[in-house]
Amino acid sequence: MAGSIAFGTDGWRAIIADEYTFANVRRCAHGVAELLRRKGLADRGVVIGYDTRFESEDFAAAAAEAIAGAGVKVYLCARSEPTPVISFTIRAFQAGGGVVITASHNPPVYNGFKVRSDYGGAADPETIAELEKIIAATPSEQVTTIPRDEAIKRGLIEEVRPADAYLTHLGELVDFENIRRARLTVVIDPMYGAGMGWFPRMLGGQILKLIEINGERNPWFGGVNPEPISRNLQKLLSTVRDVRADVGLATDGDADRLGVCDENGQFINQLRVYSLLALYLLEVRGWRGPIVKTLSTSSMLDRLGQLYGVPVYETPVGFKYVAPKMLETNALIGGEESGGYAFRGHIPERDGILAGLFLLDMMVRLGKSPSQLVEYLFSKVGPHFYDRLDLHFPAGERGEITARLDRAEPDSIASVGVAQVLRADGYKYVLDDGSWLLIRFSGTEPIMRIYAEAESPERVQALLAAGRSLAGV
Repeated sequence: MAGSIAFGTDGWRAIIADEYTFANVRRCAHGVAELLRRKGLADRGVVIGYDTRFESEDFAAAAAEAIAGAGVKVYLCARSEPTPVISFTIRAFQAGGGVVITASHNPPVYNGFKVRSDYGGAADPETIAELEKIIAATPSEQVTTIPRDEAIKRGLIEEVRPADAYLTHLGELVDFENIRRARLTVVIDPMYGAGMGWFPRMLGGQILKLIEINGERNPWFGGVNPEPISRNLQKLLSTVRDVRADVGLATDGDADRLGVCDENGQFINQLRVYSLLALYLLEVRGWRGPIVKTLSTSSMLDRLGQLYGVPVYETPVGFKYVAPKMLETNALIGGEESGGYAFRGHIPERDGILAGLFLLDMMVRLGKSPSQLVEYLFSKVGPHFYDRLDLHFPAGERGEITARLDRAEPDSIASVGVAQVLRADGYKYVLDDGSWLLIRFSGTEPIMRIYAEAESPERVQALLAAGRSLAGV
C-alpha cells in the first residue's frame, strides 16, 4: 500500500524532500484526474498554478505531466500566480477543477498541494475524503506521465497567462481610478510571495503613492513564515512609520490572505479586518446577504448581522467548509481568523488582493484612516480585542492533550461562567459575558492554537492563560 497523504484544512502540506516528493505530487495529481473522471468533469480539464516557493514550478510541471498522462487536459500557468487568480481561472475556463502548488503560510521548508473544485473554491470535505482514498490506493508505479514538451505538442498541456482576465474582473468590482486619485501613501508587503507586483500593476502611476517591500522571489521568505500576522510583519510596520504612510497591506505566500496595519504602524488583527470588510459591504456599498464565518472568527460579525438584518452562519475552520456554505446561502462575504476573506460576485475563495482593494476603497469613500475605521466599527458593535497562541508540541503527545481536553468540563473560565461548549472543531467555550475561548489543533502542522476574544486586552490574556492550563501545554 502506498504511503498515506492527508489533506488538512486546505490541502496537503509536507516538508520538501521528506514526504513532499515528485513521486507523491504525481500520485496526488493522478488522484485528481481520477476523481474528475468519476464525477464526469474530466473532459473540462484542470487548471494548475503555483506560488514562489522552492521548486514550485517544477512540482507544478510534474503534476501537469501526471494529469496529462491520465488523458486529462491541463491549463498550466506560465508563471507563479496568486491562488485567487488560479481559482478565478478555473471559473473563467469552466474547468472541472484545479490544483495549486503552494504551502500558503507554512515555513519555507514546506510545499503543498491545494485542490479546487469547478466553482473555484476549496473542495468540500466529502470530495477531499474521496480523493485521499484514491491516492492511498495508487502506488507511484501506477502513475502514467507524459513529458511536458510532448504533452504540449499533443494538446494535453496548454500554458496560460490568466492575469488580464482577473484584473478586468476586479475592475468591475472596485473603482481603480477612484483609489488611484486618492492622496494616500500605501506600503505593500507581498512577503516575497505570489502577490508581488499586483498592487503596483493595478494602482500605480497616479496620485496614489505605492511602496512595495519584499517584492522579489526569495524561497526562504526572509527568514519568517509568509503569514501576514504581527510578528512576521515587523518590516512593514516600521516602514509605515518611517515613511508616514496611510496604511500597510500584506499578502501571504500565495496571496489569498490579507494583513493590515494602520497609519501608526500598529497591526490590525484579522477579526477586526473581517468585521471592517463586512461593514464596508453592508453600509458603504449597501449590499445585503448572509455572512459566513468560522468558529474562530469574531462575534462582531454576529452583532453586524443583527444591526443590518442579515443572517450569520458559523462553520468549522477551513474554506472547505466556508466555500460550500457561501454557495448554499448566496452569502455576501465569508471568512476566517487566518485573514482569508471571500466575496459574492467574485469566487468562493479567499482573496487577499481583492480584500486589500476593498479596504482601500473604504478608506477613500469614508475619508477615514484605518484607526478611525476601527473606532467607527467599535461605535457600532462595541470594543473587541483578540489574540492567539500557537504552541508547538511533539506529535506523539496529541492523543494525551486531546484526552485531557475531552475530560475537562469547566463551569467557569477566568472567573466567568461557561454558557456553551462547542466541539464540532476543537473546543470552543462561549462565556456568559459574550467572550470566548477556542482550543484546536492545526490541520497542517503539529501546532495547537488557542484563540480568545473579549472586551479588553487583559481579559483576552486571562482567557489564553486559562486555555493553556486546560490543555496542559
